Amino acid sequence: MAQIRIMVSRHSAFYSPLIATLAGGFLREEGLEGTYAPAPPGVSPWSALMAGSTDVAQLAVSASWRSMENEESPEIAHFAQINERDGFFIAARAPDPGFTWDKLKGRSVLVDHFGQPLAMFKYAAHKMNLDFAEIEPIDAGEPEAMEAAFRAGQGDYVHLQGPAPQQLEKDGVGHVVASVGAAIGPVAFSSLAAHRRWLETETALAFMRAYRKGRQYVIGSPAAEIAAVEADFFKGVDREVLARTIQTYQDLGCWTPEVEISRESYAVGLDVFQHSEVITKRHAYEDVVVPPPDQK
Repeated sequence: MAQIRIMVSRHSAFYSPLIATLAGGFLREEGLEGTYAPAPPGVSPWSALMAGSTDVAQLAVSASWRSMENEESPEIAHFAQINERDGFFIAARAPDPGFTWDKLKGRSVLVDHFGQPLAMFKYAAHKMNLDFAEIEPIDAGEPEAMEAAFRAGQGDYVHLQGPAPQQLEKDGVGHVVASVGAAIGPVAFSSLAAHRRWLETETALAFMRAYRKGRQYVIGSPAAEIAAVEADFFKGVDREVLARTIQTYQDLGCWTPEVEISRESYAVGLDVFQHSEVITKRHAYEDVVVPPPDQK
């Protein structure tokens, strides 16, 4: 079988369309054998694509904007969406069915300070009429360290991707009170990216066929079934928690039937990053996004 190497920026049930493409056997149906790995310390999926040490990466269109802000040539292209919503949640220490974002004023919040999650959090707060300067953000490092800090009693709220906040809820430590994705709406959040040369190969065509199948599977299948298929990718995560997380992402509309990155969601992504003053101009869609390999 032909080999395909896949590297991800973060590992989460949020990326189930990609995970299911491997776990569900869809790559094998197309004659591919895939490896899947989170980026190791000191290595970014972007740099791995540039070095040729990985074939496909889970990134975001914003990764290209960082490169283009430095006037670098966009050799990496984004060819399919994974999520069209932000996949982070806010968890509190106690249930709060009447939660509104203004309750974060003056409260300590463990906020994910990685580039895109932070920009999205700030933009969601803005849309909910909350000034980010009115909260007390805590940078506790990587998501695992953030979760550990919250479990140890630090912070009034925590900002995490699923299934971490759902596991906090299961353990009685935290309670999900808000979705950043629901606050922002459709946005180009995470995508599949590759070097433009690789996208011209037969392997790219086979991968795209497999990914379309995996994506449709996670859209149309029961969450409990998907959780069972993906269980080996989430060792140590309660199966019920994983299924509930997947169901939540399905209900949010994170995984739309279309694999293309829409111009509309791309434009909202630009709005998000301009609001946080991370980019200095609106980078052209055509410089960043290409059609899926099987549409060329």
